[in-house]
Amino acid sequence: MSAADSFDLVVIGAGPGGYVAAIRAGQLGLKTAIVEREALGGICLNWGCIPTKALLRSGEMFEALDHLGALGLSVEGRAYDFDSVIQRSRKVAQQLSAGVAFLMKKHKATVIEGSASLEPGSGARGVKIALKAGGERRIAAQNVILATGARARELPSIGLAGDGDRIWTYRDAMVPKAAPKSLLVIGSGAIGIEFASFYRALGAEVTVVEALPRILPQEDEEISAAAQTAFERRGLGFRVGATVKSLTKSKAGVVAQVEVDGKPESLEAERAIVAVGIAANIEGLGVEALGLKLERGHVAVDGHGGTNVPGLYAIGDVAGPPWLAHKAMHEAVHCVEHIAGVAGPRSLSPVPGCTYSTPQVASVGLTEVQAKAQGRKVKVGRFPFRVNGKAIAAGETTGLVKTLFDAETGALLGAHMLGAEVTEMIQGFALAMTLEATEAEIFATIFPHPTLSEVMHEAALAAYDRPLHI
Repeated sequence: MSAADSFDLVVIGAGPGGYVAAIRAGQLGLKTAIVEREALGGICLNWGCIPTKALLRSGEMFEALDHLGALGLSVEGRAYDFDSVIQRSRKVAQQLSAGVAFLMKKHKATVIEGSASLEPGSGARGVKIALKAGGERRIAAQNVILATGARARELPSIGLAGDGDRIWTYRDAMVPKAAPKSLLVIGSGAIGIEFASFYRALGAEVTVVEALPRILPQEDEEISAAAQTAFERRGLGFRVGATVKSLTKSKAGVVAQVEVDGKPESLEAERAIVAVGIAANIEGLGVEALGLKLERGHVAVDGHGGTNVPGLYAIGDVAGPPWLAHKAMHEAVHCVEHIAGVAGPRSLSPVPGCTYSTPQVASVGLTEVQAKAQGRKVKVGRFPFRVNGKAIAAGETTGLVKTLFDAETGALLGAHMLGAEVTEMIQGFALAMTLEATEAEIFATIFPHPTLSEVMHEAALAAYDRPLHI
């Protein structure tokens, strides 16, 4: 094998985890190749995190026109051009994918377009690539990082599989030819709720179906309940504790047969979105021949991203939950630094979660149920947006912040937020937890006034019965 085909590191997958791994490797002087079968930036930049936020922004702006009267304003001819909304989203994705290409060039990563598979053997790991342009290429490296991500889980046996027409996956839901007048969303995780929020903003009648007893099941129960109430005020409908038995096409659209408390129900709509979970992308990689250990369909890794196969690592969605781009990026940096021999101790930084609905949901750390299950005594603080000056001035009074502190040590255990721009504010609590802040440091922090972020300060104060503005 020629020197041009030998690398210090090969990264398979150019999503947020993969391309960040390539960047950090370049910074550390590692000769790196990155293999991508679709587009640089992966699902996140092209079909997930970024373009969905472009859609949601259009929806938010359109919906806000309904409330201009409260601000002393008016507008005539309220309408939207759906094709333009979709095309703007695609252009945003294309711009950022081009930005990743620039970063790969800047950091001297060799980009190879194609589908990679691993070859068994000792020593340098062989990687065979079926090139997108045709033909085949073989390369090798002492270390390989799997950053192949995940995809929407489908259940074709009961009709929960996208057909690109009436039953959509998240990819279908981002580029339809027209906005539906009615929509079923199967699954109430972040993906399902965000699409429900977008299409409701454009006027669709939306019903969200969730098998578990509550929506956003990963969130704190109190925030989950408050979020459902807020969403229902926007006109979203919910069927929780509803098991989908089948999803089929009808003359008018789709029909879902569900069971709630043992009783059958039939739900109809023009279109349906399937958002029932995530499946890791491990097919076609040749992992079976390597004896790669899996756990619940994902690659099993240690604290550095290492697998049971020497020299083979995995990061991001393929390595398990939480399935978040920022978690993949964080793992990428640590994994590469470990490979390069410059990593510090394993980072245990908390991973914040965000749902970009209206209103938004964000959280970090333990829920109240989780903290108590660990046997911790907790102090709980709550503060509503409705008494925050900036929220009142902006007309964004829906929501609350909930904080959890260890009653014995004062350590911040978790924070849970519902309201305007909470996905921007949760970073403050995440930083506090990373720095192992106690209530004393948060109390002593000066929060600017007037800002929405003051609800964070007040929620911390409220945990110790000393809020200032309620």
